[in-house]
Amino acid sequence: MKRSRRWFTQVLLGAGAAVAIAACGSGNGGGEVVSVGSKDFTEQLIIGEMYALVLEEAGFTVERKLNLGGTPVAQAAMESGEIDLYPEYTGTGLLTVLKLPVSSDQEAVYNTVSEAYREQFNMVWLDPSPMNNTQALAMTEDKAQALNISSISDFAAKADQLVLIGPPEFEVREDGLPGIQEAYGNFTLQEYKAVDAGLRYRGLVDGQADVAVAFGTDGEISAFNLLLLEDDRNLFPPYQVAPVVRQEALDANPGIADALNELSPLLNDGVMQQLNYEVSGNQREPAEVAREFLVNAGLLSE
Repeated sequence: MKRSRRWFTQVLLGAGAAVAIAACGSGNGGGEVVSVGSKDFTEQLIIGEMYALVLEEAGFTVERKLNLGGTPVAQAAMESGEIDLYPEYTGTGLLTVLKLPVSSDQEAVYNTVSEAYREQFNMVWLDPSPMNNTQALAMTEDKAQALNISSISDFAAKADQLVLIGPPEFEVREDGLPGIQEAYGNFTLQEYKAVDAGLRYRGLVDGQADVAVAFGTDGEISAFNLLLLEDDRNLFPPYQVAPVVRQEALDANPGIADALNELSPLLNDGVMQQLNYEVSGNQREPAEVAREFLVNAGLLSE
């Protein structure tokens, strides 16, 4: 535990994240119970727990409904009022929920989803975090240097010599391999190695593949010192995370926004990579990791 505390302190100092506890007033607990949800993967469980803890610290009574499932399940839970808020990604809102065209402009994407959610669903996007959990391709630094690859264009030019490892769905999704081939030329890989998502990085590091399908805040990126290839044709949209809140819940509990917006600036790529790896690599519980981070950030009492 001492090692973890030392490590979290270093992360927070590196991110410039020394903040004071928010003074939220005594009226926050006066509204209804706030129901906090999340999707069903590591990062969502960590961030969903952070939202719940920050709200409790601000005086709210919180009901946790974490680990709900994928995007359609979480969105349906919001629309039905089963949950009041959960962490969502701007790119997911744009493409999966709203089914709008791809854009690589962070500000434009946030503004688009914010306006559309308010109009269509009566839901509010609070402040986005600087982190970007966008899709990416990763290589070990040694392999990238040896093959002189630093961008997806470089990868496409040498694709017939490369083995790409990733989850089965990436091979057929429009925003997966077919999308890369459309944007970067109709290249052919030496091989696509389809594996369980949890085996991608081990296969890459062990030399079973040259390139791995990645997401920008995966813990293994920093743990294995991997290089993310530059998306030089801006194929992938931004995936900043932000709390999405039902307007009715916000009206009943206006302090929700202040409490969660205090947390959002702290969640950058490096921080989330480290937090995710505490769970996926070091096998710690998401709730423990979330609480420890918030204590060290000054947003939660010991």
